[in-house]
Amino acid sequence: MRQSLFGNTAHIFSYDWKKAYFKFREPFSDLAFALEVGKGGARGIQMAVQASIIKYLLFTRKGKDGNIHSLREISKREQEQALATVLAGILWAAGAAQKATICLVTEDTYVASTPDYSRDDFTERLQLFEFLEKEATEKFIYDHLQCFRGEGSHGVILFLYSLLFSRTFERLQKDLDVTTTHLLQPNAGGFLCRQAVLNMILTGRASPNVFNGCQKGSFQEVLHGVLARSDVGYLQWGRGTLKGDRLSQVGSMLKTPTLPIWLCNINGNYSVLFSTNRQLLSDWKMERLFDLYFYSSQPFQEKLGHLTIDTHSHPWEKDQHEDKHGAEQRFSPVEMTIRTKWREATINWNGAVPFF
Repeated sequence: MRQSLFGNTAHIFSYDWKKAYFKFREPFSDLAFALEVGKGGARGIQMAVQASIIKYLLFTRKGKDGNIHSLREISKREQEQALATVLAGILWAAGAAQKATICLVTEDTYVASTPDYSRDDFTERLQLFEFLEKEATEKFIYDHLQCFRGEGSHGVILFLYSLLFSRTFERLQKDLDVTTTHLLQPNAGGFLCRQAVLNMILTGRASPNVFNGCQKGSFQEVLHGVLARSDVGYLQWGRGTLKGDRLSQVGSMLKTPTLPIWLCNINGNYSVLFSTNRQLLSDWKMERLFDLYFYSSQPFQEKLGHLTIDTHSHPWEKDQHEDKHGAEQRFSPVEMTIRTKWREATINWNGAVPFF
């Protein structure tokens, strides 16, 4: 497991990872549906789970109308149910809808110390629980939810461990390619998730790249991308990204998911864009003028960003000769990200100051 995560058995998780868990904002508030997200490399996992929570609350929860008001009218119990359902669903998809494995910390130690293995005093105490039914997985997580949402629980790490064991190391090796031999990369004293982790949460498969299907690399090696549309999509934009680099461009499988929800990587920070209109991506007429909502996960955000997207008003055309740098200075990073999907869109923040 350490080898799959870090590429060696000596590395251990940094402090920001160890303290990360799944904690909702206040029930019955503007952001009752939203997770509190701290700093550090665990953010990518928390925000990918957040996108699935929005999917559940808006589109797959039984007996509830999916609208923006329903996201605010969520009780503590509904938050708990949403988290259990979503975590179970992600693990079940990673297990190819055949089996899910959940890792919990117990009192007993199962791993002996060796010279090339660094102890962290909780990985050595893992116990695995296997389930052959999705409903049983969900019930078990709900009954042990404190293990993922309690302070000091290492909840995000336990979910990542559960994700690896559900996927199985055998499947993981088939998913990955020469560009990604392990799932976390060192960064500023901590570790960041590689794309394969995010894709495993979004699609069930640990594809290392964001393009469609398979492509040849510069040395003719086969590189693995995304094989099918998932319910939740992915968009990315960053200053200095090379536009001509075909391997870094997000393909249509992720850009056009089956539901209008996108995990966004904007300059290395994760956020979520979504619409409450299920038909948005299945009826082209809906894409002329529509609303998107934006959750940045920043602590200062107290209410959802509300953006109106107009794809048929083209002030952009008069700026055809404006260089990329000029566009970056005039428009917020969120707007640049949206334009990776709707190229000439005009974006109205409805009176709010662009805050991201």
